[in-house]
Amino acid sequence: MHLINLKTRAREELIEITDDIINLLSTTYIESGMCIIYTPHTTAAVTINENADPDVQRDIIKGLESLSLEKVSYKHGEGNSPAHIKSSLLGCSLTLIIDKGKLILGKWQGIFFCEFDGPRNRIIHVKMLNH
Repeated sequence: MHLINLKTRAREELIEITDDIINLLSTTYIESGMCIIYTPHTTAAVTINENADPDVQRDIIKGLESLSLEKVSYKHGEGNSPAHIKSSLLGCSLTLIIDKGKLILGKWQGIFFCEFDGPRNRIIHVKMLNH
């Protein structure tokens, strides 16, 4: 198991971690298998999306804001219920295929850590499985 430590800088942001995952894979010598990426935070997520245009990251955050989750009256006392909901919508884990020693990602795809309640110190767990 590998750990990636992140310090997020904004209340909401997407941080590309593709290179971090590729670098971890390069240390494993796995030719065929799976890569599991998991974050144990209830106000964060991981996702795969376009990494060629940084406007897509901003648009994802804006799109989630358009759900108007901040306007709902919640019982949770910490004031971060919208972050919990966004985390649930995007999800806390990803599973990727490893083939010929490389992650299978589309031409424009990148892996992102999604912060919804920052800034904070965050952890991402990465497990590479050999087949």
